[in-house]
Amino acid sequence: MSDRIKIKEILASDKVDYTATVKGWVRTFRNDQFIALSDGSCLKTFQVVVDRENTAPEVLKRITTGAAIAAKGTIVASQGKGQSYEMQAEHVEVLGVADPEKYPLQPKKHSLEFLREIAHLRFRTNTFGAIFRLRHSIAFAIHQFFNEKGFVYLHTPIITGSDAEGAGEMFQVTTLDLENIPKQEDGNVDFKKDFFSKQTNLTVSGQLEAELGALALSDVYTFGPTFRAENSNTSRHLAEFWMIEPEMAFADLDDDMDLAEDLLKYVIKYCLEKHQDDLEFLENRLLNEEKQKPQNERSPMSLREKLQFCLDQPFERLTYSEAIKILLNSKPNKKKKFQFVIEDWGADLQSEHERYLVEKHFKKPVILTDYPKEIKAFYMKLNDDGKTVRAMDILFPGIGEIVGGSQREERLDVLLSRMEDFDIPAHEMEWFLDTRRFGTCEHAGFGLGFERLVLFITGMANIRDVIPFPRYPGAAEF
Repeated sequence: MSDRIKIKEILASDKVDYTATVKGWVRTFRNDQFIALSDGSCLKTFQVVVDRENTAPEVLKRITTGAAIAAKGTIVASQGKGQSYEMQAEHVEVLGVADPEKYPLQPKKHSLEFLREIAHLRFRTNTFGAIFRLRHSIAFAIHQFFNEKGFVYLHTPIITGSDAEGAGEMFQVTTLDLENIPKQEDGNVDFKKDFFSKQTNLTVSGQLEAELGALALSDVYTFGPTFRAENSNTSRHLAEFWMIEPEMAFADLDDDMDLAEDLLKYVIKYCLEKHQDDLEFLENRLLNEEKQKPQNERSPMSLREKLQFCLDQPFERLTYSEAIKILLNSKPNKKKKFQFVIEDWGADLQSEHERYLVEKHFKKPVILTDYPKEIKAFYMKLNDDGKTVRAMDILFPGIGEIVGGSQREERLDVLLSRMEDFDIPAHEMEWFLDTRRFGTCEHAGFGLGFERLVLFITGMANIRDVIPFPRYPGAAEF
């Protein structure tokens, strides 16, 4: 059976009356004759018509929902509705049985909560098949975009001795015996006895290392896993997630915003062109889900309309200060409808504020710039006003912040002063500071949370449903 053809190829072709082999998993088996087969290559199942007169009863008995089978036969034009082609099978082989009394994915509706409990099997459902085909294409389009722009793909370390964000919420990496931790005379842990001879952690960002690459190769990007030991049990946070982080030498904040907007539009366009079936399915799923909500809580646009809208609209660009004025004068703020009421300039914007700007005020994606220096990271370039930094966040409908970036502080004296403000020891960052000592230049970059982007494009509500095996407080299954 080496002439296997994937279902996607059969349905995309206009060929008929040829012999082929299909392999996949049984969704349903009706009347001991009609198999609905899925191989994960596309949303649609493929009908295999079994010759039940010439198929052994013991084989028919083993063709159950979830079983893996191989079928060989003739591809013909289908007589049934809703499909172009089917197979008249001459031979069916059961490759792997699935006990119908125990297989948890019987043909009925399953809740997302239940499917999270069996994340090792949820790929076989229509919903998760669509999500993970789209996740693949989003990743592919990101690499293709940067390759076309001449960026170099840089692998930055997962184990690191630095905290790029200065937030301290990091997972520690050690080989020390936790039952007998070596101590120094002052009682502190003796990390010299550890594997790396120093305290190390899982990375929260590849940005600082990407800056090193950019200041030699001009344009680089990272695309890798990052980790936050933040005790956030919400639908928007993960402890392990993926980040895309480009860095550009000889670039300012305007270049940074242009690149981020171009990237987001490129990826959305790619998905709309390549995944109409998957997006239509997820759109209908979302419409059915929203029927349970009050009218005022429903999305004003369908999933594909929302994606097309982001393509068609230039992103609105304004400063943090301008955004604060809008929020201070907004009805939800004046009537104290916001959970976090905006009192004054300097407030750290929450998701509800970001979504108000995008969904109610501008009704388009928004890029906010020039944030107060106190609420942004040490490496962002200080503006001449001494109060704000050259930072930018891109806000999307339904999501809030999806991209965070900045022009980097290239002036050594200013950077050292900012590190002091954040209590970051300069002696631990000498390697980073050398880029400001030797041939420094203007440079900029941003971080795009990959799962946030997948969440937006698929229309899903919980970030745990767009990563294969979610990691969050109390959960490290599989």
